[in-house]
Amino acid sequence: MKKILALCLALMMALSLCSFAAAAEAPIKISIYYSDNSTLPYRDDWRTISYLEEKYNVDLVFEPIPMTEYATKVTNVLNNQGDDTPDVILGTSTSGGNASVALNGGAYAVNTNPDWTPNFNARVKDFGLEEAVDMLKLGDGNLYYLPQLFDVPFYDGGLILRQDYLEKKGFEAPKTFDDLYKILKAYKEDYPDSIPLTSIVNIYVLQRMTMPAFGISVGRSTSTGTRVLSWDYEKQEYFAGALSENYKEYIRFFSKLYKEGLLDPEFTQDDAAATRKLATGLSMAVYGYYDQIGGWEAASEIEGLDLNMYPSLAGPKGAHHQPKSSVGNGILFPAKTMQRADFEQVVRKIDEVFFSEEAAKVWCLGVEGETYTEVDGKVVFSDDIMAHENQEGIYKYMQNAYGCGCDGTQVVWYNAREMTKYDENYSRINAEVAAIGDVIQYVPATPAFDDEAAEEASLLQTRLADAFFVWDDAFMRGTKDIDADWAEYEADLKDKGIDDFVELYNEYNKYK
Repeated sequence: MKKILALCLALMMALSLCSFAAAAEAPIKISIYYSDNSTLPYRDDWRTISYLEEKYNVDLVFEPIPMTEYATKVTNVLNNQGDDTPDVILGTSTSGGNASVALNGGAYAVNTNPDWTPNFNARVKDFGLEEAVDMLKLGDGNLYYLPQLFDVPFYDGGLILRQDYLEKKGFEAPKTFDDLYKILKAYKEDYPDSIPLTSIVNIYVLQRMTMPAFGISVGRSTSTGTRVLSWDYEKQEYFAGALSENYKEYIRFFSKLYKEGLLDPEFTQDDAAATRKLATGLSMAVYGYYDQIGGWEAASEIEGLDLNMYPSLAGPKGAHHQPKSSVGNGILFPAKTMQRADFEQVVRKIDEVFFSEEAAKVWCLGVEGETYTEVDGKVVFSDDIMAHENQEGIYKYMQNAYGCGCDGTQVVWYNAREMTKYDENYSRINAEVAAIGDVIQYVPATPAFDDEAAEEASLLQTRLADAFFVWDDAFMRGTKDIDADWAEYEADLKDKGIDDFVELYNEYNKYK
């Protein structure tokens, strides 16, 4: 009987250990908010995701949200944090109103347990970004998200024109916005039914790429995250960009384009609409990304259609482009996620899946042996990928087919590795941009707000942004005149506290 009892106990212990081992091997399920870009829509069969899920034993449940709605959705979920709150939010930061949420306990301070994020820490050290990351800390000294990391910011998008039309008409490559106007005007005269300059996704893409040349950055893609303030790079302080002479000059130019039928009145459109306009010749210019050119050309039946990207045009304040930083929007853990019993494991898994050296390579190049091989240290892409080189291009095809190089998921960017997916023309354009100097300015760090100041800034921003978007649209479309209606516009923003907003941002300015 003793032997039988001992055998039963041993069997029970073995079964218990097996059950424990099985439970331990079950993948950790993590829900994720993802900003979905219509130019590279999310697909649940991306090999990048399935491979990393298998490698790191994790189940990533993505919830794609349209890019145009993403910021609002993130703000709402962080403020409420109900049952629908995701475990992780990609592509966000603690700029603007999110700072108040974080300081009020709405997000996990990622620096409180540095041993949970060894891969992130290693990449920061590799890139020498310790100081840049430190500048992202809020007034309480804490960092509330894991930012994207770039070894070198690069010029990936800008003005794209039909080069074949320029050559046919004898136009030189545009250097200034006046040059652009003459080209668009000529195209309109040749094709009266055309709308020469269109946009992708939303007009804010055009605005964020062109405003810096006028010395401002306001609207939905403002580099300061404030919507209405801009950064003075010489004085290193904030100013009311939305009420500046710079903004007046900017609106005068683009409202002129709109009035003369040179700017597409469809300020919001999906990728298919933009592609159709460029492919049919309805439009000949767009502010977009280099990796989109191949797809637009492939969709066209116009013989000889040749699109090319050009360096940033010079405006009143120089040839500046969309500000970038070596640290960008990244990964945030809502406070609700901290209630999970396995929260430490969630953080560690996210660190592995997004910041480990192998994962970073997968997000960029895919799976070695499937999408590429390395021969004598050189990346050689698969036959499937190379077959699309002269269609939509390697970079764009890999984004759509494999989920490589997607801004929402790739958080570690090695410039040299990225360049393997581009052609020599792209390298030439980047060399021209580098020769101009200071084209891509830095993104100013979020002020070191304390709890009370962050909440006040959030309230002011919401009130001012709502008013600004209405006025900005009216100015662009000409239903309001930037000169005749300026006094009313200025009074409206001042009444809503823009002067207090500027003062608040400069009071907590980290550069002073």
